[in-house]
Amino acid sequence: MKELLAPKLKAKPPKSGTGFGNAASNKAYDPAVQMAKEQAKVVRKEGVIRIDSAISHETADNLRGHILEQQQIAAIETDRDVSSSRMYYGVENRRKSRCDLQLSLLRGGFSAYLGNEIDFELSYKKPFTVADALQEMLGKDGSLRHLYENLVTPNGELYELAAVITDPGSNRQMVHPDLPYNSKAPLYVIFLALQDVTENMGPTSFLLRTHTSKANVVFNSGDADEKEQLLLKSDCRLSTLKKGDAVLFDARLLHCGNANDEATRVLFNFSFRNPEVKGSLGYKGSIRPGYEGAMSLGDMTNALNAYHVGGDENPFANYVA
Repeated sequence: MKELLAPKLKAKPPKSGTGFGNAASNKAYDPAVQMAKEQAKVVRKEGVIRIDSAISHETADNLRGHILEQQQIAAIETDRDVSSSRMYYGVENRRKSRCDLQLSLLRGGFSAYLGNEIDFELSYKKPFTVADALQEMLGKDGSLRHLYENLVTPNGELYELAAVITDPGSNRQMVHPDLPYNSKAPLYVIFLALQDVTENMGPTSFLLRTHTSKANVVFNSGDADEKEQLLLKSDCRLSTLKKGDAVLFDARLLHCGNANDEATRVLFNFSFRNPEVKGSLGYKGSIRPGYEGAMSLGDMTNALNAYHVGGDENPFANYVA
């Protein structure tokens, strides 16, 4: 199977005689904005794009360590009270060797809710890894900010915020889209690798260009032979990522996680919803209940700016998680 590679793109230069004037026109010819336009074209055509070095290795290491600590806390709390499971786990709710761990945007993570003052105070002496990672991707000069603004506008709703964790023994998923078909792309999802993801660690396979109406009709036709031919003939790519690399994909695209036979794989996972698509998406994202419908991409970037530039040490504290 071919590897999913980052496309070689070039930002188109402004047309001759343009690019001068007000701030809005200057932004329009920002190379990062132009590159995002080219990336968005790939996403709309192929259904997925790989972005290398979306965050630094140091931030990836710090975030991975934080997530695994949060997983331990979640396991202790849900063993103590099974009814609290919804607060910690999402779509993949503690299935064998796999879970979607819903993350907190508060400094200190779950410790901020649980009254562990010692852990909470210590958190101010550690990097705020979730905010640091989001800053590198969605902050002022973030690697994904302009791409997301192109796809969902600053009004796009934060729909998922979690970590996908698989351990050795995790089985291969069935090929699937994340949600029912819609003529407009409802949701754009990020998987960010927090360690190198080898072929034996269950990387996600993406079937390029299967986010279309035509592919959806065949996939859901009930005709097993037609469906098999669709899967066999599709251009399938394997997302064997390096630490800090990301894939962004249209949630309508057919994909599947493969079996993990090697080592724990941790992916940072978030998504933003297209504001043009109204009503239920037919898919409940993995996000802590208090964040549901509470934050847009613009809200996120404003909070990150307050954190990075304004010195706000807990920029998401106003959001009840």
